[in-house]
Amino acid sequence: MYISFSDHGTAKSAAPPGRPVATRVSSVVIALGIVSLVTDISTESVSAILPLYITGVLGLSTIAYGFLDGTYQGISAIVRIAGGWASDRGDQPKWIAFFGYGLSALARTGLLFATGFTALVAVISVDRLGKGVRTAPRDALITASSLPENLGRSFGVHRMLDTVGAAVGPLLAFAILFAIPDGYDTVFVVSLAFAIIGVFVLGVVVPNTRPRADSTAAGTPRVAFRWAQLRDPRLRRLLLTAGLLGIVTIGDGFIYLVLQSRDAFAAAWFPLLYVGTNVVFLLLAIPLGRIADRVGRGRVFLLGHLALLAAYVCAAVPVAGLPTTVLCLVALGVFYASTDGILAALASQSTPEASRATAIASAQTVVALTRLLASTGFGLLWFAVGRANAMLIIAAALAVLIPLAALVLRGAFTKARTT
Repeated sequence: MYISFSDHGTAKSAAPPGRPVATRVSSVVIALGIVSLVTDISTESVSAILPLYITGVLGLSTIAYGFLDGTYQGISAIVRIAGGWASDRGDQPKWIAFFGYGLSALARTGLLFATGFTALVAVISVDRLGKGVRTAPRDALITASSLPENLGRSFGVHRMLDTVGAAVGPLLAFAILFAIPDGYDTVFVVSLAFAIIGVFVLGVVVPNTRPRADSTAAGTPRVAFRWAQLRDPRLRRLLLTAGLLGIVTIGDGFIYLVLQSRDAFAAAWFPLLYVGTNVVFLLLAIPLGRIADRVGRGRVFLLGHLALLAAYVCAAVPVAGLPTTVLCLVALGVFYASTDGILAALASQSTPEASRATAIASAQTVVALTRLLASTGFGLLWFAVGRANAMLIIAAALAVLIPLAALVLRGAFTKARTT
């Protein structure tokens, strides 16, 4: 893979002699990946210890933790579209993303002082609001800095770097707690330091790419943002597909809890199970992004949900042991590598440049809300019929919805190299 660091990393610069244009990954994408890497170290180092901190140190109940976890998972959906709209409207995706990253860094400061339920709700809400604001503008920057035929690979590179941080964060947290058994405040301080580094890199290193202004300078007629631009049938079909599949996509924690309940290996290493998933994710993000660019992003997105179905089946079958656990983690990692960045790439090619961030935010909002409903519903299902039956039911529902989603998406994205 050739990575370009010339002309501010924009996709418009000429390809080097003897190199096909489609092999280039912009320096802007790399810089944004580094921002996400250090930010995810900050985020995941806290996420890995938060259940222990809430229930063991603060003495809150598991019901309180469940509410906080729901807040963590779902509140970013409230502002995702607003963040995308502000980015498109002002043609300033970098600074909208900067504001979101800044909010999350502020929340890290709050963790040093939050000692009660209400304070924790406030801190987590600010953190997730920052996440919601920044995601679509950041993905719009990736799209604006990439060639259309290279978009899947660009998102794959970014998600790979992002996932490196997601794997390093919990390892760092556990290393700190191993050295300092009560070192939760130390974890929070380290998390704050990495969050500040991320904000600094974004503010200083990433150029202020302005998609509409750059298009005008290149001689392309400037098109203002209009809500009507989101009426593209491709976007509607993508949102419906994302919603259908999101409603049967439960949180990773449920899968890990099922593994833990039957598998001594999973029980012993529960805090690090999702590190295994993230390792698979980071190894496959770029290869699957390249495949998506060649064979079709919609196809890879759907195939990723087949991997999720495999993960459900691995968790549901009454076969304990290391091979089943590893296979489940691999399937879950394949699912994320096939869908996370690919969804943003599909959304970005569904609308004109002027509404790109809003389109990405719309897709991400649908996914966030439906997955919140899926996790809530699965929790009730687990209580009603038991964990094994609940896993079988959700697997059967996903098996039914994948072909339906394929029919909805069929023909909407017939070529991988579509603008």
